[in-house]
Amino acid sequence: MSNPFFKNYGPFLISDILKLINFETDNVKKDVELKDIKDLYSSNNTDITFFHSKKYSEIAKNTKASFCITTDSLKKELPTPCVPLVVENVLLSVSKVTSMFYPDAINDDFDESVIYLNETDLKDKVIHGKNVLIGKNVSIGKNCKIGHNTIIEKNVSIGDNCSIGSNTIIRNSIISNNVRILDNCVVGKHGFGFFPDKIKNLRYPHIGVVIIEENCEIGCGSTIDRGSMSNTVIGKNTYLDNQIHIAHNVKIGENSIIAGQVGVAGSSIIGSNVRIGGQAGISGHIKVGNNVEIGGGSGVIKNIPDNTKVMGYPAKNIREFLRDNK
Repeated sequence: MSNPFFKNYGPFLISDILKLINFETDNVKKDVELKDIKDLYSSNNTDITFFHSKKYSEIAKNTKASFCITTDSLKKELPTPCVPLVVENVLLSVSKVTSMFYPDAINDDFDESVIYLNETDLKDKVIHGKNVLIGKNVSIGKNCKIGHNTIIEKNVSIGDNCSIGSNTIIRNSIISNNVRILDNCVVGKHGFGFFPDKIKNLRYPHIGVVIIEENCEIGCGSTIDRGSMSNTVIGKNTYLDNQIHIAHNVKIGENSIIAGQVGVAGSSIIGSNVRIGGQAGISGHIKVGNNVEIGGGSGVIKNIPDNTKVMGYPAKNIREFLRDNK
């Protein structure tokens, strides 16, 4: 599911997309219409997608997209029906095409639509502190509490029995029942997506949402970025300690516990029943399996299989770490 909150301005002719990314060819029918840009996994034959890393080769082989922005070395991994569009900088081209379909997703300025909660229909439904602001397209379930000076910006759905702390900002998020988000959190703003374009940085549009499943707790001062192309997901019954950063497109499974000051870089997948010690760092685009334990202060820079305990930098099997650090 992509972001239900941003308007898709498509469809667009492939000829217009090719012109935007400076791709010249006579081998493509110029009147083909494309409805959307999606990731390799979720795209279909009316979409354009992208493929920029060998880490996604297995998914690329099964993509249903009609066109794929990619590199010369990766194009052979695509299925025959998918036409490769070879460019010099894949992610820069993807940023331009995404901006074409979703121009409203580029900027993330403060929400000018907000009004005081006590001026809305929610005033008798929600227990709230002072100076609570609510934006457009916000729904809040039964038995919820919102602390002082918190802003629920546009495009947020909050389930039943949720507690939102003070001085917290939430937007572009879908929050299930029985979720606690403590003080000073920022949830659903865009992630750290920039690409160099000559003399300036080009911001990457973020068209995903943050999904927090039921019975989760998000500790004080934590930041959870919404997805760029897919969604950022926190699985049910997962607890995050204070001052944790979850970057765009990260998926965390169920029943996981992450201690304070951990950072998880973009597009990494954390399994279920995972325990991560304080101040550990998880690099981007990697997979941590189920039932994994990661020691505090560790640096994870490659995939970790299921049922593994690791520690150190770079993180290694804990027996090996202890042997090397006697």
